[in-house]
Amino acid sequence: MSKTVSFDATLMVRDTCLCLHTQRAARTLARRFDEALRPVSLTNGQFSLLMSLNRPMPATQGSVARLLGMDRTTLTAALKPLARRGLVTVEVDPVDRRGRLLTLTEEGMALLADALPIWRDTHAAIDAALAGDGDELRAALNALA
Repeated sequence: MSKTVSFDATLMVRDTCLCLHTQRAARTLARRFDEALRPVSLTNGQFSLLMSLNRPMPATQGSVARLLGMDRTTLTAALKPLARRGLVTVEVDPVDRRGRLLTLTEEGMALLADALPIWRDTHAAIDAALAGDGDELRAALNALA
């Protein structure tokens, strides 16, 4: 005996699923920022990762993973191309040799400085398209995270 799901249920999920709507919006935003950051050879994820390392002291891998909402394995994979390009360094934490400390290099800092105006312009355009609801949207997304 086979079970079925009605097409009405499919439409209801399409119209109400927060996960679906969030994923679609995230993919669209990611593509828009990827395209904008292409002239500086960064993806939106790389920009966010470099920005997360822009701090006065080296960051622990765990703190960056939590900030970016990713697991350490994914973070390690994301760091490798940035390290190969000389944009970040990954060193053993002298306090906890199991941990790693992440630092933005001078080259990484310079690239981030080139990318920031692009991000600002793109972000301002997206915020303007939201007709003033950007802060409300950010608050709602932060509540879910």
